[in-house]
Amino acid sequence: MLLGLAAVAVLVVAGGYAVLALTGGDAPPPPELSGKPGGGAAGAAGVQRWRPLARQGTFVGYRVEEDYLGVGARTAVGRSSAVSGAVTVDGERISAADLTVDMRTVHSDQSRRDETLGYRGIETQRFPTARFTLTAPVAVSAAARRTTGTLTLHGRRVPIEVTVRGQRVAGGRLELVGSAPIRFARFAIEPPSVAGLVTVRDHGLLEFRLVLARG
Repeated sequence: MLLGLAAVAVLVVAGGYAVLALTGGDAPPPPELSGKPGGGAAGAAGVQRWRPLARQGTFVGYRVEEDYLGVGARTAVGRSSAVSGAVTVDGERISAADLTVDMRTVHSDQSRRDETLGYRGIETQRFPTARFTLTAPVAVSAAARRTTGTLTLHGRRVPIEVTVRGQRVAGGRLELVGSAPIRFARFAIEPPSVAGLVTVRDHGLLEFRLVLARG
């Protein structure tokens, strides 16, 4: 009996290591400013409307930790460049933002993970879009600033706190990066678990990098 239990334990742990080994490479780092400010005078007069450029480095996504049967953890990152909407800038202050993401286009380094999230977790097939609206103005600054907004995700509208940094870059563009902590229970999201081998933790980060052009 004891030998049988020991054998099962060995197989379970070995299975956990096998899954961990097959999950791909290292996760991409958190979004950062490009480090190349310029391309426009600071404090531009008047209210300007900016739109995200999908193929110029813009993305919105998630960063979560996955536990592998108690033998290790790995960071999972999924991102989408299908971001639409507008950001309003008044001088050097972001006065408004209304952005939408097509959640069906969020991809990670594992197609199985992406497929699972279509019908479990954030259920992108049932809830194909996520939307963020800014609720408090925030300065465009290379130093981290905190602000607030409302996130609609998984059919729930929840207030969130966002940390954002920004700068004007070459080509007359505006670059914003940041993140917001997300507790899945607030959005009625059940963290996925795959056969008990892989379990997603009950919280994560929303991450973004927006490259914006006037228009």
